[in-house]
Amino acid sequence: MQRTIGAILGGGPGSRLYPLTKYRSKPAVPFAGMCRLIDVPISNCLNSGLDRIFVLTQYNSASLNRHIALAYKFDALREGFVSVLAAEQAPDHSDWYQGSADALRMNLRHFNPYRPQDILVLRGDHIYRMDYRVMVSHHRRQRADFTIACLPVPAEHAQHFNILRMNSEGRITDNCTLPENLDKLSDWALAPGLFGGEASVGAKPVYLASTGIYLCRYEVLKEILAKQSGAHLEDEIIPHAIGNYRTFGFPFLGYWRDIDSIDTYFHVSMALTEPKPPFDFFDPQMRIFTHPRFLPGSQIGQVETRNSIICEGCRVEKARLERSIVGARSVLRGEVKLTETILVGADYYETEEEIEGNRERKRPDVGIGGDTSIRRAIVDKNARIGFDVHIDPPEKAPDRDEEGWVVRDGIVIVEKDAVIPDGSVLP
Repeated sequence: MQRTIGAILGGGPGSRLYPLTKYRSKPAVPFAGMCRLIDVPISNCLNSGLDRIFVLTQYNSASLNRHIALAYKFDALREGFVSVLAAEQAPDHSDWYQGSADALRMNLRHFNPYRPQDILVLRGDHIYRMDYRVMVSHHRRQRADFTIACLPVPAEHAQHFNILRMNSEGRITDNCTLPENLDKLSDWALAPGLFGGEASVGAKPVYLASTGIYLCRYEVLKEILAKQSGAHLEDEIIPHAIGNYRTFGFPFLGYWRDIDSIDTYFHVSMALTEPKPPFDFFDPQMRIFTHPRFLPGSQIGQVETRNSIICEGCRVEKARLERSIVGARSVLRGEVKLTETILVGADYYETEEEIEGNRERKRPDVGIGGDTSIRRAIVDKNARIGFDVHIDPPEKAPDRDEEGWVVRDGIVIVEKDAVIPDGSVLP
């Protein structure tokens, strides 16, 4: 992996994840009570022996920069790094990234000094585990110019993906971006069982979907980016590569999710609370790294819990938790009931003086007040939820925006630093 560099794309403004992206970029969105989304692809890289990693970002990047600086420090005897490359003005360009391909194009000068053989292009908002060494070995064994990690998807999900056509040799021969009519792609379907047997994909025909994980021969990537002015990898660069270069598929059968909406974020998070979660943080071979906080163990009073996660540094007086995630430094006072709820946690503990100041200002403390029940909600960092608050969105609740909270995809999101007064009922 010494001649491979990782380039993680930070993505656009993340409007479908609003308000979690109101003050942070998509890769910096908190995940699982302790981590950020960006920790997943970075950890995959480190677990694969790939330790020269660039993160390309431009939207709300301060939080991401701070997280990476705190989390990924290498010793003086190691050449590895995780470095943020934000959009910048230079003699040959003065604009922001116009898309994923443009982000790579504008940063080639930062890659050149390392003389890489291959560039591994990843996304900062995908949840999965992969040993990239296997993909690199497959890529070089095929003498490929481009390799695309792909997974089988059933027809009912195919319209949400970029669909690939692969021949019997494993070479990608065509692609279709977010197809609206699968009838035109009927001969693109994979035979049942082609990817690891019928048990893995079902008995019905499936389609080959791109995961957005690309391994590119660096000289070929530079050549295409110089010839093609397109701003996006999927719409312009990848189709050109398929038609003009040796482009192969790398089969992937593991768990993979694109965190592209509040609904997806919520359900992927809820799956972590299952007895056997599809994405397992307890895997000793593929650990997920993040920045150390040096917090105490959680202080637990009277708690009744079922299928929930309580992270470090929490104070829980009395609570009933069901399918919920209680993030680091969360404080739950009095009797609190959480059902299918994500508490992102807090960045700090309030001092006694600050708590006394809250009384004078007649505002709740950071955390969750007593006699409060919350269902189907995401409570972002440092939120102040008072006593006797009830959050319980009806089924298929319409989207709405209020001061300090919104409804998206039938889920209530309490914004970062928001104040929800005593006795509030949401929505």
